[in-house]
Amino acid sequence: MAASPKFVNYPEPQPGPDVPYKSERKNNPPMRGTSLMLGAYFMESSEWLRSYIWRNAGFGNLRNIRFQIEDYEPRYDPTVVPIVAAEPFEKETKTNGVKKENSFTSKRGSRFSGYYSVADYHRLYLSGEISPVAVAKAILPLIRRDVETPTQYSTAWFETKVDQVMKAARASAKRYKEGKPLGPMDGVPTAVKDEYEIDGYKTCLGSRNDYTAQSVDGASVTSWCVKQLEDAGAIVLGKLSMHEFGLDTTGNNPIYGTPRNPYNDEYYTGGSSSGSGYAVSAGLVPFALGSDGGGSIRIPSSFCSVFGLKPSHGRVSFRPGPNHSITCAVNGPIAADIASLAALFEVISVPHPTSGFPHPTAFSVPDSAQRNKVLGIPEDWFADADPAVQTLCRSMISRLVEEHGYKTVTIKIPFAAEGQIAHAMTVLTDGATLLPETKNLTYANRILLAIGRTTPSTDYLLAQKLRGLLMKHLAYLWKTYPGMVIVTPTTACAGWKIQTQSELNHGLSDGDKTIRSMLYVWLANFCGLPALTVPAGYVVPEGHPDAGLVADEKVEGKVPVGLMGTGEWTQEHNLLQFGVDAEAVGADVRTRPPIWVDVVAKARDEMKNTEAGELWGA
Repeated sequence: MAASPKFVNYPEPQPGPDVPYKSERKNNPPMRGTSLMLGAYFMESSEWLRSYIWRNAGFGNLRNIRFQIEDYEPRYDPTVVPIVAAEPFEKETKTNGVKKENSFTSKRGSRFSGYYSVADYHRLYLSGEISPVAVAKAILPLIRRDVETPTQYSTAWFETKVDQVMKAARASAKRYKEGKPLGPMDGVPTAVKDEYEIDGYKTCLGSRNDYTAQSVDGASVTSWCVKQLEDAGAIVLGKLSMHEFGLDTTGNNPIYGTPRNPYNDEYYTGGSSSGSGYAVSAGLVPFALGSDGGGSIRIPSSFCSVFGLKPSHGRVSFRPGPNHSITCAVNGPIAADIASLAALFEVISVPHPTSGFPHPTAFSVPDSAQRNKVLGIPEDWFADADPAVQTLCRSMISRLVEEHGYKTVTIKIPFAAEGQIAHAMTVLTDGATLLPETKNLTYANRILLAIGRTTPSTDYLLAQKLRGLLMKHLAYLWKTYPGMVIVTPTTACAGWKIQTQSELNHGLSDGDKTIRSMLYVWLANFCGLPALTVPAGYVVPEGHPDAGLVADEKVEGKVPVGLMGTGEWTQEHNLLQFGVDAEAVGADVRTRPPIWVDVVAKARDEMKNTEAGELWGA
């Protein structure tokens, strides 16, 4: 096993207190419709009510462990950066690392996923069976909102600029015709969450407000990682819907509409990267960009049965725009298969000139002997998930052990319940600082931001002390078990059912359900770790006689479940290798949703009905 790289800001390894896991919570009633509107009004106007809800939600609980955490230094920024020897990468810089096609990301097709991968599109373009123009023409009628009769797929899209899309498609097609594609990403369709900037597009962050960046001296405002995709030749079809400001995990958006779960339209997609999860799961694109401040990549990926990677903190740049939740949030990829996820991460993790992170290396799968295959299971915490979720995740872990040579160790995460409170407090306080004016926001977010404004500075400081404790304890775990992947369910619950039309019209505030959905994901955000969710199976939906049990292939409307691996700082490659094995293990239970779109078949039809000159960029 190679020596671990050295880091800047790596926590000092130190075990935390040996304390039992406690999941005691007070119930908070969900609010919909009239109760939600009244709740927002009273929360904003009554200091007493804000304080009561703040305490009832458990935000004061950090005071109960004050004496156990007060001597830890607070950690405000979880960024950990590897120190690497300077290596020449002039060639990779010029091509954004995409011209060099490695055997994994450029050749691996849809063997395990049942979806079209980056490699599949590239192969079909090289053969001339389809063209990027045909693919764009096949997808655009399905996703446009600016037409008289939008489709069921349109709700997942915030905005599409047809002229820009077709210009990129024609340019890509011309390169293939001339035998000069930029690499495996060239011509592959994709889309990005309405949190990224793209020249010519609005940015609203899922809200009524316009936050579009203004160009300075004519410079591009396109986000750095989107620019890497464009330079690699990918066709950006537009911007995808999201939960307003990314402040909850359903994807509910009463302003622009809520995309329904591709497997069961009575369920949410998950959020806040709801459109990204939906677009990938429905087969419209093989990958998309999301962002993740509290599970917002991993939760929709889990709910929609696709792969989602939350990178190490700071690994994927937000430049030239700001990170609106800089203490916890990251940009990252969602994909239908692990090879496409790896290919996308390789492109978007090219460091911005202001970044201290090294240039990415091409992903490859080493022999088992070259890495430790260790799965760390926090048993007490793991056991807090719903029974069927546990069954599916433990089954996948058992198969990884039996079929791929992993071993398991039992680990402990101290103050896991309090850590979730500390993370939520941090994110909501950050949000309240960013959004002092709330009258134009949804009722649910007005309630959340009112809670964020209630947090005293002393409690916020306790949260950062707990972050410091957790990061030191995690460093101790990786010193003890090098290469370990911590495994838990992605969410404690199987999906999130839509209860009423009223919540779709006016919004929803259900703190208890939000906590369940975020029970495991917060750790990676709060401590800056990379984390990967992989499809683990399905659960019988609510309303069915066998609701809550593991679903077989015959169950209609089954609800996806994800298994999550959390890795050491900057060790995304190790996580992706875990993902390769998990994808193979889960292939026999994974199915496509009933609304899946066969884009390649539609593109073949376009090839028959479109003149050759137009198809190849003439």
